[in-house]
Amino acid sequence: MNVAATATQATARTTSAPRSSAADLDYRPSYLAAAIAGLVTFLLYVVTLAPTTSMWDTSEYIAAAYVLGLPHPPGNPFFVLIGRVFSILPIAPTVAMRINVLAALSSAVSAAFWFLVTERVLVQWMPRRWQRIVGGSLAVLIGATAFTVWNQSVVNEKVYTVSLVGLAFICWLTVRWCDDPEGPVADRLLVLIAYLCGLGYTNHMAGMLAVPAVGVAVLIRRPQTVLRWKLLVACAVALGFGLTPFATQPIRAAHFPAINEGEPTGCATELKAECTFSQLTYDRFMYNFNRGQYGKPELGERQAPFTAQLGMYWMYFKWQWLRDAYNESPGAQNGLAVFYFILVLLGGWMHYKKDRRSFWFFGPLVFTMTLGLIFYLNFKYGHSQAPELGDSVPREVRDRDYFYLWSFSALSVWAALGMFYLWETVATLFGSDEVRLGKETVLEPRPRSFALASPLLAVAFIPLFGNWTQASRAGQTDTGDFAHDLLNSVEPYGILITVGDNDTFPLWYAQEVEGIRKDVIVANTSLLNTDWYVRQLIRRPPSPYEADKGPALYRNITATMPTGSPVKMTFEEADALPLAIQTPQNAAFVKGEIVAQPRTPQLMKSDQLVYFMIRDAFPQRPIYFSRTAGGYPYELGLERYVVTQGMAKKLMDKPVEPSPDIMMVPGEGIMDVKRSYELWNTVFTANKSLAKRNGWVDDASVGIPDLYVISGITLAEALAQLGQTARSDSVYQQSKDIATAMRRAQVFGFDRQPSLPVTPGADTAAQQLLLPPAGDKK
Repeated sequence: MNVAATATQATARTTSAPRSSAADLDYRPSYLAAAIAGLVTFLLYVVTLAPTTSMWDTSEYIAAAYVLGLPHPPGNPFFVLIGRVFSILPIAPTVAMRINVLAALSSAVSAAFWFLVTERVLVQWMPRRWQRIVGGSLAVLIGATAFTVWNQSVVNEKVYTVSLVGLAFICWLTVRWCDDPEGPVADRLLVLIAYLCGLGYTNHMAGMLAVPAVGVAVLIRRPQTVLRWKLLVACAVALGFGLTPFATQPIRAAHFPAINEGEPTGCATELKAECTFSQLTYDRFMYNFNRGQYGKPELGERQAPFTAQLGMYWMYFKWQWLRDAYNESPGAQNGLAVFYFILVLLGGWMHYKKDRRSFWFFGPLVFTMTLGLIFYLNFKYGHSQAPELGDSVPREVRDRDYFYLWSFSALSVWAALGMFYLWETVATLFGSDEVRLGKETVLEPRPRSFALASPLLAVAFIPLFGNWTQASRAGQTDTGDFAHDLLNSVEPYGILITVGDNDTFPLWYAQEVEGIRKDVIVANTSLLNTDWYVRQLIRRPPSPYEADKGPALYRNITATMPTGSPVKMTFEEADALPLAIQTPQNAAFVKGEIVAQPRTPQLMKSDQLVYFMIRDAFPQRPIYFSRTAGGYPYELGLERYVVTQGMAKKLMDKPVEPSPDIMMVPGEGIMDVKRSYELWNTVFTANKSLAKRNGWVDDASVGIPDLYVISGITLAEALAQLGQTARSDSVYQQSKDIATAMRRAQVFGFDRQPSLPVTPGADTAAQQLLLPPAGDKK
């Protein structure tokens, strides 16, 4: 055998222009094989599925779907509708897991469509069905185990997996249309595609991602379509009909569900025609629809250099094939990223050579989901990007890799084609035969040659094994446990001040889905700066405290259910509050023995409302500040009046005086040691579930487990100072276990201080742990 000549002939064959169509080859999609591939993907996701909620927007969207509410603008009405259906289906033991199954199912069905697309492209290339099935399976394996796709498919953090299945379905329909743009069902396919784009937009704006690519495909494959006005009208009507779920928002908002972000209705107390069909409803709906509260700049105003935004995408691309969260294998991660990038380029080139019909859709789609999307999203520097720049550049509050989920999933088609090209090229070296492909005779590697070259395909399994630990969420209950711990740090009928997503959304989930501590009012300072959230705070009715479901330590507390709003204001007065006012000189808030002088140059609307809640609801309602708020109560001048109890700081009605159970802890402030230990030891559960973790992949939310470590250290210090050595050692060890499970023991200095100093007057544990090693002091 002349190996060199054979390889040259194979190369000539693989780079030749397309010579036949799918119809010429009597192509029939392998729907059964695609379904099996999707089922295997679904089983993988079920095995690694989150049993409950997780950080960021997961809790918000699960709770919004369950109560048929409105998540943050623009509200995602289609997701809410189907999420509500899944929440009541008897497919899993809990509401959260049922909606997580929706994410898994969506991505698994998407994988099946990518299988079909890949197989269809290979029709022009491979004459045997088994070869095309292998190619489709490669696409499924690569795409389904890419880190972001996998990690987002095992918990319903947002709406991205539902968007993905819509996009994959549209892709498959468009590829079929490109095969026969003048066929008997061609026009129907375009109308269906238009409808799906509109419907997809009501789930997420990504529903329109395929529109530019569909337009390019139509102009190239059948340009006269744009002159057929009846078809264009039908497509426009279908698109508009797909958008109709948005009409549910003013109606549902006027029923005032527990989660009603944006509140796009002019109705203040009940649903009525005159307030629903009003200019105010229209204005509020459009403000919500256009995401006005986020104030994102125009595209011409770049939030970071485009080169930096490309760098962000490349960082996330590297994550897909080996998520090296702890920088243990940077060489392997970089090498795999380059290899897969080359595969994608090879696959795109072979797609162009072999099947230009579908390429004129898929190529523009890839461009839209990569360079086009990067430019449109206009992100700041990524949270984990260019750490050497520190805070000298504006950064996103978290890593935004999930916005490119559609890109990483779709690129699996080209990666599979590229891998198939390499596989075929290597197989040709082991021998080939002439076979008929349509009207042509080509060289085809023998089955034995493919088998001998098959070890090359092992590369496709690397993301499966390399990402398993980082992508899996199996057994993770700590976010829900944290919500329980924080809510149970608050006495009955309390008001809990929070500041962000991760200390608020899990509480919404716990209250609305699991029914935990609905008596507590959660007041988020970020949202208190909006008009709609304040109206909901005023409108919210009190919920009874269920003592039998609360912590045992509160059962001896006499608690009377309050009446009325925590803020005594009318809607008009609340709407009239300015977003910010300059803090007058020598200004002080006074109520009873509380005299608080704010330390900020201006008082935001949220600050004013916190003072109003103290004025109107305290002490009938206990008021707490989540420890996630850091020094916020001190900024309000309340440092002498707050005492730490568990995961929150309780406001007292007079300056706190030391006592046998209440003491000053350096770095923490005044702590109720007895109450905090009771909560830690008998109520809290996240301190136990966190200790079972194997790392914490998302650096942007690591402050929550870190808070447990810090809380344990300070509590252990306080117990040691009180002479309660056994309790101190136990709490300190639990803190160390959490830090170790998070792979952050060295960050907290547990390697330098394995045990807690208990000698009275010794340096505190907090001081010791926060000091750098002796050799690092500067």
